[in-house]
Amino acid sequence: MNLIAPTILEPTLEIDPKDLPFRVVEEEIYIPLKDGTRLAARLWRPEVDGVFPAVLEYIPYRKRDGTRTRDEEQHLYLAGHGYVCARVDMRGSGDSEGIQLDEYLPLEQQDGLEVIDWLAAQSWCTGSVGMFGLSWGGITTLQLASHQPSALKTIIPVGASDDRYYDDACYFVGGLAGETLGWGGVMFAFNGRPPDPAIYGENWRDAWMRRLDEPDLFMKIWLEHQQRDDYWLQGTVCTDYDRIQIPVYAISGWTDCWPNTVIRLMRNLKVPRKGLIGPWAHLYPDRALPGPGVNFLDEMLRWFDRWLKNEKNGIEDEPMLTLYRQQEVSTDPCHASRPGVWLDADTWPNESLKYQTYWLSRNGLADVPNNGTMSICSPQSMGMLSGDYMPLSNDPTLAQMPGDQRSEDAGSLCFDGAPLIEPLDIVGTSKIDFEVSSDAASGLLAVRLCDVDENGTSTLITYGIVNLSQRDGREICAEVEAGTAYRIQYDLNDIAHRIVKGHKLRISVSNAMWPMAWPVADNHKLTLHLKNCRVNLPNANLVPSDLSRVLFTQPRVTKPGGVVEQKAGSHSRTITHDLSTGKRALTLQADFGAHLIETADITVTGHSQDRFEIADDNVLTAKAEYQFGMGYQREGWNVATQGQMTVTCDQNNFLLKGELKAFEDDKEIFCRSWDETIPRRGF
Repeated sequence: MNLIAPTILEPTLEIDPKDLPFRVVEEEIYIPLKDGTRLAARLWRPEVDGVFPAVLEYIPYRKRDGTRTRDEEQHLYLAGHGYVCARVDMRGSGDSEGIQLDEYLPLEQQDGLEVIDWLAAQSWCTGSVGMFGLSWGGITTLQLASHQPSALKTIIPVGASDDRYYDDACYFVGGLAGETLGWGGVMFAFNGRPPDPAIYGENWRDAWMRRLDEPDLFMKIWLEHQQRDDYWLQGTVCTDYDRIQIPVYAISGWTDCWPNTVIRLMRNLKVPRKGLIGPWAHLYPDRALPGPGVNFLDEMLRWFDRWLKNEKNGIEDEPMLTLYRQQEVSTDPCHASRPGVWLDADTWPNESLKYQTYWLSRNGLADVPNNGTMSICSPQSMGMLSGDYMPLSNDPTLAQMPGDQRSEDAGSLCFDGAPLIEPLDIVGTSKIDFEVSSDAASGLLAVRLCDVDENGTSTLITYGIVNLSQRDGREICAEVEAGTAYRIQYDLNDIAHRIVKGHKLRISVSNAMWPMAWPVADNHKLTLHLKNCRVNLPNANLVPSDLSRVLFTQPRVTKPGGVVEQKAGSHSRTITHDLSTGKRALTLQADFGAHLIETADITVTGHSQDRFEIADDNVLTAKAEYQFGMGYQREGWNVATQGQMTVTCDQNNFLLKGELKAFEDDKEIFCRSWDETIPRRGF
């Protein structure tokens, strides 16, 4: 393979807290809200008299044990450089009071605004607050910035979404995402976890019972809103970017579930802004895979120093957008690094941005339109080698990356270009303009771009999915008439990729991509009307990055407190084919082992299993099953929650079953179940 070497940084350097510029004190506190609810926070601040800007991370993932190691690596580091850092559990999560009834509710945002005001009013604070966050935390930074609290001066959203419907937890890129149904299952189990009595106090059990008894299934709520209605527009910042009036440094990765947000923010915001996109999955970019990583914390410090301390360090004069242009990689789904180069753009869209059009034809890719039609009825299990929707681990052995696409291509219509005589760069947002028809009352269109080498190995570059019922917009459920040709225009996921000399571009078209997209309600054949089928590929002539910048130096974090592995975990990822039933299944199993968090005196255990099953010839056999459990133990305290959820369908409905159990001292003390039928509305 003709590859250039990846930019490999040295391993992350763990700094002893004693070697930071400031010694840091830490405390567990409660922040009072106006309605009497108290939110639990872990606070780090310099051990000297004086006032400092505050930095907030506001998420529901349990500061006490869930994100404890990561919090110590990051917040202690920032505090040691002259900030007061607050890691706050959202209402109803971790050790906070109240109940969490759904994601991104107005009440959640109001709580966050009150937390910002509280931090700014403390005697140790200058009155200026910054925020950073990953995933839910990154989305929250954008939402709170749109409310324009006076104390919030800047945000750093990482792996975030600016459009809750288009690419959040359920309707990813225009298809009902089968794999993200599991997120509803995970939150179902997460919600039922108890607060820690060592922090919460003697009423912890009553709070636990409320968490188990009151929230509904998140997945039920999401399935009741299958179009982009007011439910999704609440908390969606892309409807009015001008409401964000403070500097933004947005970060994501090409392997992340939300790779499009950074470019959208760079294009639409009018405030000082920077964007960074690496090859990474859904993690902070100093720990994410595939590599190379970057020095995230020192880069974040420079941004906060500029906008919270008014230090003229020149960071706003550096290029607006820095991105990693990838190349073909081994199709081993365990790959830990990605070959490529770092490139910079001073503006986006960059003035050099242009598009090249490729028309689909019976002979492959063409320079001009071609007549005729071609049809496809893909095996419904096609898509199992597309990689995880939301890769979350920095362990490459978990095989979360896409595999060789040749078996997927075999179930698709493939349109190949000629072997390249010079490299082809794809940088930005690829645009699809097709005319298609279905022979049934529904239809699904999936398009993948692949990089095919001289030996036929097919590397996934990017993809997009659209439900034909949403051809007129995400807000509309339009009827699909059998045999009627429809114009389909949509975007593939943003990407920066070079196809090297000797390789060829492949455009693969299918009407299935399981489990990335739940199949539509009818078995159907999809027909392409070739004279109106084209793909517009972007390219921008960007300049190589200056690798002497702080961003590209060795990553640094604070050495976290002790975590002792008491039992090793194990993971497996298998694809099976039951020849007697014709069903194929993708099963992801994880035993997280047992770990003692010494500084909190908690032993944490956990397990999960996701299973996606379907028969190749029947869309109504789609089935997604989720199991998840977490346990917490110390002397005198032994509790656990377990959840399971199953999603199936018939022609007209989604069928949702769930069960949530709680255990104390290994005895079942709570059980709640759901059996829901939710009408399909175009999905």
